[in-house]
Amino acid sequence: MAGYSELLRVPGVARIIAAQLTARFPSGMTSLAVLLHVEQSTGSYGAAGIVLAALSIGQAISGPVTSRWMGVWGMRRVLTLTAVVCAAAVFALALNPFGMPGFIVFGFIAGIANPPVQPAVRTIYPKIVTSRQLTPLFSLDASLQEIIWIFAPVVITLVATQVGTVPALLLIVVILIGGCAWFIASPEVGRVRIPRSRRGFGRVLGKPVVLLSTVTGFLLVGACAAVEAGVVATFGHEGIEAGLVLAVFAVGSLAGGLGFGHIPIGRWAMARRLTIVAVGVTLVIISLNAWWMGASLFVAGLGIAPALAVMFAITSASVRFSETAEAYGWIGTGQLIGAAAGSAVAGFLIDGMGAVGAFFAASAFAVAGALVAAVFVRGFPDLRGRDASPIPDTEPVPLIT
Repeated sequence: MAGYSELLRVPGVARIIAAQLTARFPSGMTSLAVLLHVEQSTGSYGAAGIVLAALSIGQAISGPVTSRWMGVWGMRRVLTLTAVVCAAAVFALALNPFGMPGFIVFGFIAGIANPPVQPAVRTIYPKIVTSRQLTPLFSLDASLQEIIWIFAPVVITLVATQVGTVPALLLIVVILIGGCAWFIASPEVGRVRIPRSRRGFGRVLGKPVVLLSTVTGFLLVGACAAVEAGVVATFGHEGIEAGLVLAVFAVGSLAGGLGFGHIPIGRWAMARRLTIVAVGVTLVIISLNAWWMGASLFVAGLGIAPALAVMFAITSASVRFSETAEAYGWIGTGQLIGAAAGSAVAGFLIDGMGAVGAFFAASAFAVAGALVAAVFVRGFPDLRGRDASPIPDTEPVPLIT
């Protein structure tokens, strides 16, 4: 903890972390709010899963594209445009008069205009701390983002169940605009300039580290999305149990990130951390009792933030600075496609076999993630004793001969 306190005393670090967490707070609310709103409107979890898939597919398409745009037009312009369009689409979702087609269209627009705050801030980090502090900063960031998943589900569940799903979506609009405005106004966003990448769009996926991070992120978030749908289906709309159980899930991730963040990242780090997630979500299948579910998901959570920290650190250490935003964009795309797949599969399994079906889906995603990390372990770099800063962009220097 002393190391984290030292990090937060670095000028600008605490401010940029707080601003980006606020800007990303709606990400912990939107899926759950849309799930509740569409299910309440249509009476079907399958329909809600389709809308969530549209939302996530839109985000998946936008991730690498808008991230790359930041190297062309600058962070502030891209973040401002996407924030405004995304907020308008969520507002339209809340007041949608067009039924299921409207839900799908507005959900897709909200997704494709999702502000690329995460790639932006992870590109900024190497420019505001020393190389020695970068890996701990990624761990701290992955841990603190769990604050979103601790409080956001509780807040949105309370608002949706006690006030209504329309006010819940309108609350998301307010937080999205306010949080993005704070982040965009941060001095670091204006100071850091992402160089224009000289490589073709998508070429960064050819790097094994980026591809492995994208695939494991897809499977990890797919498991988490299935868990979220399963928890909501188990406890319904009548109380706050769903929000509280999801908060316990996030507390486990926060504890894991802060507790394991100092451990050096070796080749087997990802496999070990995803195995913890797989064990925890599989245990839920035994019983859907709230206490058992909470305890099992706490165990699963212990591996989530540490696994995300591995993805961020190994990607940073393996690509050029001009490619970092796009690389994080592709990793985000993998995670969002995972969310779409996890939500859709869980939704249809819930309709077919009850809430436990979602946890079978979550277990399958998590076990597959651990297996991928173990089978392709040689593709993960060993960062023990290494600098996690991006590779500098260099240009040919003319020589006088």
